[in-house]
Amino acid sequence: MTEKALRLGTRRSKLAMAQSGQVADAVSQVTGRPVELVEITTYGDTSREHLAQIGGTGVFVAALRDALLRGEVDFAVHSLKDLPTAQHEDLVVAAIPEREDPRDVVVARDARKLTDLPRGARIGTGAPRRMAQLNAYARTHGMEIETVPIRGNVDTRIGYVRSGELDAVVLAAAGLNRVGRIDEVTDFLSVDTVLPAPGQGALAIECAADNTALIAALAELDDPFTRAAVTAERSLLAALEAGCSAPVGALADLLADGQIVKEMRLRGVVGTTDGSTLVQLSTTGPVPETHEAALALGRELATEMLAQGAAGLMGERAH
Repeated sequence: MTEKALRLGTRRSKLAMAQSGQVADAVSQVTGRPVELVEITTYGDTSREHLAQIGGTGVFVAALRDALLRGEVDFAVHSLKDLPTAQHEDLVVAAIPEREDPRDVVVARDARKLTDLPRGARIGTGAPRRMAQLNAYARTHGMEIETVPIRGNVDTRIGYVRSGELDAVVLAAAGLNRVGRIDEVTDFLSVDTVLPAPGQGALAIECAADNTALIAALAELDDPFTRAAVTAERSLLAALEAGCSAPVGALADLLADGQIVKEMRLRGVVGTTDGSTLVQLSTTGPVPETHEAALALGRELATEMLAQGAAGLMGERAH
């Protein structure tokens, strides 16, 4: 008798299906069981409003979590940056696999880089975080750009450039990688120019907290360095009391001496969307050995950023 298939809850977008398919293959290898994808439509997928207006954090996650709690699926795959920072009491993030490239990228007309864009270039992005940092970069480098709020999947966003409606769009490298379109990138943005969203490029595999056998199996897919990094980034976001639609960027990376990883550096930024004011700080400490140590790293940097006036730059604070 063949073992019953595990049911993986996924959003229906091309990107979600691609990353869920990759996770399904990995889960099938560690459990020896087939995995079937169960497509779930979320409010975030059907709403045409801008992300900041429909509640930001959680709009892509709620329907998947409901299906998990009702037992309709055994586990779900989320883009970690979509997950609310507060832990759900009945669910557990059983695995955070190794992170993809966390950077943001530009897809521009005529294969241009950010610095080659024409004066007055219109750049599309749905993220206040990207707007704040792009506008700040433009101000300090004597560029004239206009950031234009857009929504939609990868096809839609790149379509604005192909049709000439926009000069460029900014997207996450990880998403383009997962759907096999990384060759359309015209510029990889240095994290010194634009810090990514907390958790960008990482996936979270979530299941019911009482499903101990599945939790143990999924744990084999967990990457401890990625988990420590994204925990610190999300702790910063939570301590700033900011939702995923707030203009907050964060990245924790490992500082290595040859082959030996010595320390973790956490960088954070928050700013007004027009780029006129940015608070950007970093802290370096030992690589967190525990969940609590990673949380502490994020909280410490958030405290420093709040002391420098970060709270006043975020508009509405999340509650």
